[in-house]
Amino acid sequence: MFASYLARRAFLARSLGATALSATIPSASRAASSLQETSAGWEPLDTFIARYLRAMNAPGITLALANRDGTVRTAAFGYDDLETKTPVTTDLMFETGSITKSFVALTLLQLRDQGKLEVNRPILEYLPWLPIEANYGVITVHHLLTHTSGLPDALGLFLTDPHGRHVQGFKPGEHFHYCNVGFAILGYLIQSIERRPWPDSIRARIFEPLGMNSSSAVITNRTRDRRPKSYVPFSNDLVYLRQGRLAQAANLTFEDAAGSVESTPGDMALYIRMLLRGGQGPNGRIVSEESFGLFTKPNIKAPDLSPTASYGYGIGVDQLDGHRILRHTGGMTSFASAMHIDLDGGVAAWASVNAMQGYRPNPVTQFAVQVMNAQAQHKPVPAPPQLTDPAVVKNASEYAGVYTSSDGRKIEIAANGDRVTMQAGSQSFPLELAGGDAFLATVGEWQEYPILFDRAHGAAGGNGDKEPPVVELMYGPDWYTNDRYSGPRSYPNPADLDKFSGRYATDDPWVGGVRIVVRKGQLWLEGATPLERLGGALFRMSAEPHNPDTAEFFYEVDGKMQLLKLNGADLWRLSAA
Repeated sequence: MFASYLARRAFLARSLGATALSATIPSASRAASSLQETSAGWEPLDTFIARYLRAMNAPGITLALANRDGTVRTAAFGYDDLETKTPVTTDLMFETGSITKSFVALTLLQLRDQGKLEVNRPILEYLPWLPIEANYGVITVHHLLTHTSGLPDALGLFLTDPHGRHVQGFKPGEHFHYCNVGFAILGYLIQSIERRPWPDSIRARIFEPLGMNSSSAVITNRTRDRRPKSYVPFSNDLVYLRQGRLAQAANLTFEDAAGSVESTPGDMALYIRMLLRGGQGPNGRIVSEESFGLFTKPNIKAPDLSPTASYGYGIGVDQLDGHRILRHTGGMTSFASAMHIDLDGGVAAWASVNAMQGYRPNPVTQFAVQVMNAQAQHKPVPAPPQLTDPAVVKNASEYAGVYTSSDGRKIEIAANGDRVTMQAGSQSFPLELAGGDAFLATVGEWQEYPILFDRAHGAAGGNGDKEPPVVELMYGPDWYTNDRYSGPRSYPNPADLDKFSGRYATDDPWVGGVRIVVRKGQLWLEGATPLERLGGALFRMSAEPHNPDTAEFFYEVDGKMQLLKLNGADLWRLSAA
């Protein structure tokens, strides 16, 4: 699950949690299966993967399956190059993203086994130069490994302002807050202890003992020819519909302990087999049994991974079909990965897609594990995960009605069975469900922001519904209400808020651009994430009181702020946008 705070929160605005089947991507063919040809045993999985690629508009996917005895299967589906229809092959390296965090954690646990590291020791005792402010409490290695340090989810450790610091937002250990910068720090910790670059330690301590000879802990031009072409949404400043247009991504050079491992399915099969064996490699243990217990201990609830997940050290701990599993995802600028390790069933899967469209291939790895368990138990294969159509809205009627702005503009939402249509002026067009009460427009004029509905707060649902009635519609800075709305009709608008609104951009592929709007008397990021004012030009992202992620503005020129720092990342105003 590797991405900046912005990229994770922008999932709401940029992508769909559910998806429609479409013919825009041809049926994905199985390009390679190096160990076992498709047979009746794999047909349910292969059929699901082909359907998944079409449904998710994914170019290609690579797959690794293993059990405790060895590699079960490596396979590749779909396309390396969409233009030439060159197939993906199993010798290509895919970027694993935040799955890298488990490699980093295991390396640190090796150092613990050797008496070189204490996980409960303050990180500033190891790295006193760190650019952090820990005003809420001492941060230990344990806190960094479990995303409980209270630090913001910045991507880079070093800020462009040499006096800048990553500021802690809550007492360590109290909350789970996904934190990439925490693992960047852990990379420097490995380097400090080992006196060599942290990628060299990953190679020596994990890759080489496991025989992972086609993997790298650094993404560089040297490995570019060994990766497939990868893809991103064509327009990075508009919401992204699942079957939206894709563009080939630019090359990425990246070295960060939060997520720069790239690997082939053959190598990842060796890695997930080691995890199934409790840290045991082919020639000895990667970590001790005690340290593997620390690795897999559920320390804190981790809803970012799943509603039922907890977090260990660089890995999620969860349940699937009554079995204890390890799980993690990885999101890069143009790759998305997932893995499921069924510790009780003794089977595991890893998959990666050569595109970043806001989702991770969790359904593929989950179903692969379920298929392997069914095979091992000689039971029927269960039904695959459901791939829903974003045009289908089961509770469509809840959104129907006329919504009016304070200046008299009207939007009509109509429900036709399980479809939702929006009428704005002379335009009428379908909406696609993005998840929850968020929708995306299917016409360009309404694709700058997600279309958000809100419900009556504190009201009981009607006609047996569990949810309160829908009473508001929001689009960027615009606010509309229907005849069921009974709250305030206006909000005090601080006079200086307008100077912050506008579009800000950067050439950093992790951040891209954002729009800041004023609505209902406060600032909103991308029209979807509220910004709570902490003082002056400093704001906290989201309504969570403990959230350490911040947006800060600088340089007022002609009544408009020119620089926006999102967790320290610099974005500059686009005056003509």
